[in-house]
Amino acid sequence: MGITAREMLALPSFHAMAAMAVTVAMFIAFARGRMSVEIISLLTIAVIAVGLYFFPLEGHQKIDGLGIAFGGFGHHALITICALMILGRGLVVTGALDPAARLLEGLFKLNLQLGLLVSLLIAFSLSMVVNNTPVLVLLMPIFVSLAARGAMPASKTLIPLNAASLLGGVSTTIGTSTNILVVSIAVDLGMKQMSVFHFTPIVLTASLIALPYLWLVMPRLLSDNSVTDAAEARRFYTRLRIAGDSSLVGEEISAILTRLPKGIAIVDQPSGPIQPQQRLLISGTHEALEDATRILKGELAPSWVLDRIRRESSSKDLDIHVVEMTVTADSRLISRTLPTSGIADLHGVAVLGIHRPERLLGEKDEYSEGGDLRIAEGDVLLVMGLPDELQSFARSDSLLMLEGARELPRRSKALLAGAIMGVSVFTAAVGIFPIAISALAGAILMFVTGCVKFDRVGRALSAKVIVLVAASIAIGRIIDESGAAQWLGEALGLGLQYLSPAAVLAAIMLFVTLLTNFASNATAATVGTPIAFSIAKQLGLPAEPLVLAVLFGCNLCYATPIAYQTNMLIMSEGSYEFKDYIRTGLPLVLLMVTTLSVLLVMRYGM
Repeated sequence: MGITAREMLALPSFHAMAAMAVTVAMFIAFARGRMSVEIISLLTIAVIAVGLYFFPLEGHQKIDGLGIAFGGFGHHALITICALMILGRGLVVTGALDPAARLLEGLFKLNLQLGLLVSLLIAFSLSMVVNNTPVLVLLMPIFVSLAARGAMPASKTLIPLNAASLLGGVSTTIGTSTNILVVSIAVDLGMKQMSVFHFTPIVLTASLIALPYLWLVMPRLLSDNSVTDAAEARRFYTRLRIAGDSSLVGEEISAILTRLPKGIAIVDQPSGPIQPQQRLLISGTHEALEDATRILKGELAPSWVLDRIRRESSSKDLDIHVVEMTVTADSRLISRTLPTSGIADLHGVAVLGIHRPERLLGEKDEYSEGGDLRIAEGDVLLVMGLPDELQSFARSDSLLMLEGARELPRRSKALLAGAIMGVSVFTAAVGIFPIAISALAGAILMFVTGCVKFDRVGRALSAKVIVLVAASIAIGRIIDESGAAQWLGEALGLGLQYLSPAAVLAAIMLFVTLLTNFASNATAATVGTPIAFSIAKQLGLPAEPLVLAVLFGCNLCYATPIAYQTNMLIMSEGSYEFKDYIRTGLPLVLLMVTTLSVLLVMRYGM
């Protein structure tokens, strides 16, 4: 650029000023939180579209502004994010990540802080050698599952986890696509090629300060956004049928109490060792009962009806649902027991348990001679079956189906979903395909193989994230094409000659961080790298530390959800608001800018 002290900085163009004004207004609106993210995003797109129609960019037609404003909806970044959401959905609905979630669950149960620290280190380490986007895509469903199992809420773990993956990604030249872009531009400008671990010691040293913040401070700055029911979860009474290969066979009840899942109670403890096919009367929530069947290798209903439901589900390609139904006064089931009700034979569904609200269960007339509970008005049945059979059962026996039907994981496709995700992550990580192609191919395979149903894809996608991504892409393009980013760089270069080398590094890093949090990483890299070279030549400083300041700044995208695609990936799952990123991200940005600037000065003797 060759900026000198004698040069006067011209005023930015009208379009550049307007682009900066729209960006600041969008940020203020997000930070205030008075309007929803969707409304602010759509208003931003509308302002850009209308403004560029009446005041088109130089050399552009009026209609070209629509392409800039709405181009985000067809942008490969948005398509990639949607495909990654579908991949994550496939892992969840098939239960493919349950084994990994249970392993981490054991660590979190041992100690919450230890579990979080190990998780952050895993994300950090993997992102050093694998692009951080597939790393987070793989880990995110595990932590959502952990939150559902009673570990730390997803809202307290996903932002720290994302920050750890970004921190690990900046450690090597291949950690993020932005690193590769900055290094490539620098080589084109005449700088020596950097090795993969060229600046890793600098980032690792800074991480010794940043990781404790992610581990101990950041979760405390985040609220618990979990959606919980005001009422206590219902406890269902049922008979657990002990399978022949169960670990309980031959043991006394007193010896296995410690192995029972949390929330499971044995109501009527039998004497003597447990026998195959013995039925134990137990109680627990739906989730606890599912854990009991897995750990103790038992069933909550006759095996023949459960097998029939699974066969029909497979042959008809339908999901198995578990719903709660209330027994009304007109039901024929009143005073019957489950064995005498004929429910399985008549309707092909399985009753997994009975909840009796506000009543004592010890009254003699409530039980049959065989010890089975007699169904009464107001009881809530936990019923498993296919959708049509469940509807037929509810109509025929005068039952009121409650809200909150739950689909059981399609575990028969768990290995397939895991393989699809594994191949997608691997091919993107080692650079065989771009992340957009591997994610799209994986999403298509999820549909084709039935891991994710076409009619359920809406559950995998978030409208808030989609319009936010589209708005951020539009903002990035208008900041770049209006010349606003270039003008800001020139203003920065004009003032840096009066600063010390350490302050120059910090200022460049802050400038690029500002661009990456409000425009895009690519814009920050393409604008910031040439500016760093020009400033180095002007001030007589080595170019490498200034280029590294640009590279680090491009990755300090913690302060807004629009700064990086993984920030937006976690937004829906963590139920985050814009202010959550500001509150946790700004301190981390300042911490990293200060630490990295000092380390660069020390490393290069500036």
